[in-house]
Amino acid sequence: MRTENDIKKLRGRPCSDCGGAVQRKAVTQEFEREGIKITISDFDAWACINCGEIYFEPGSADKLVEEANRLFALEKQRRSKGCPQES
Repeated sequence: MRTENDIKKLRGRPCSDCGGAVQRKAVTQEFEREGIKITISDFDAWACINCGEIYFEPGSADKLVEEANRLFALEKQRRSKGCPQES
């Protein structure tokens, strides 16, 4: 569980790539595995306003990966049943 102190640390830290300011925003992450592509949208994270580098709060990246794995499993199951690919 994130603490207020964790959030304050992220808010005050500059981007490690370009030194720009980071701000909280909804981001989109794309994943690809075994020819399956998925997109998870509107996921809260911190992003640099200059270069777009994304930073996750403690535990958030784990939740994102869990959701991606769940979606990969569902798509793999759907394809194994002979359902056509979605565009």
